[in-house]
Amino acid sequence: MIHGIWTAATGMQAQQMRIDTIANNLANVNTTGFKKSMVDFQDLVYQTLNQPGLENAGYQVGRGVRPIASTKLYSHGSLQVTNNPLHLAIDNSNNAIGLVNDFFIVTERDGTQAFTRDGSFKLDKDRNIVTSTGLLLSPQIQIPADATDIHIREDGLVLIRRPLSAEQEEVGVINIARFPNPAGLSAEGNNLLKASPASGDPVIGRPALEGRGLIKQGMLETSNVDIVTEMVTMIATQKSYDTASKAIQVSDKMMETANGLSR
Repeated sequence: MIHGIWTAATGMQAQQMRIDTIANNLANVNTTGFKKSMVDFQDLVYQTLNQPGLENAGYQVGRGVRPIASTKLYSHGSLQVTNNPLHLAIDNSNNAIGLVNDFFIVTERDGTQAFTRDGSFKLDKDRNIVTSTGLLLSPQIQIPADATDIHIREDGLVLIRRPLSAEQEEVGVINIARFPNPAGLSAEGNNLLKASPASGDPVIGRPALEGRGLIKQGMLETSNVDIVTEMVTMIATQKSYDTASKAIQVSDKMMETANGLSR
């Protein structure tokens, strides 16, 4: 019966991690470009009490469950119109399977590359396009001080217009990165992701080419968290947690009864 207590305890621990993941999803429901996570579970080693044979099916007792991975779901969020010329979204609706696998590229302060779906860009004091935390868009793009209009095409070309000029002037190109396995990216916080051995190396190229997503100016991609789904999952998780705790109580009661036989 002592095994039942420890087995049920692993279930409670697993459901606690699931609740932690749901809480993080709900906390980021308004985070631009956020992708929700889910927890994958795996059963633990089995104790074989009777080997299966020709005349019996055998008898094995499991020893519980453990969280094995936390996986981000890269489905597309809704596009919200902001009309801010520096707000950008990557539209992957042309992807046949509906998955998100293109990312903006930014340069961290140590010179390494990071990736994000958050396109709420701004200008710094030098009029470079940067993230909300001041990281430069890669490749670096600077908007002239006398620019009266900024136009960013779907293929990433950045055009500006100067006073008294009817012609648009090119000042840079926004590239995006694609990964063989976006679910393998490592979340770093601040809406940033890093490449990992599981994600594969980034393949950098122009938007709208070779099946890549399109740049949408004046829009932001919202979180893909569905509040109703998360709430239903949270209720189911709570019930599973309660059931596991009930199994511990029953095992404890059975042990108490067995101990009382000697009185």
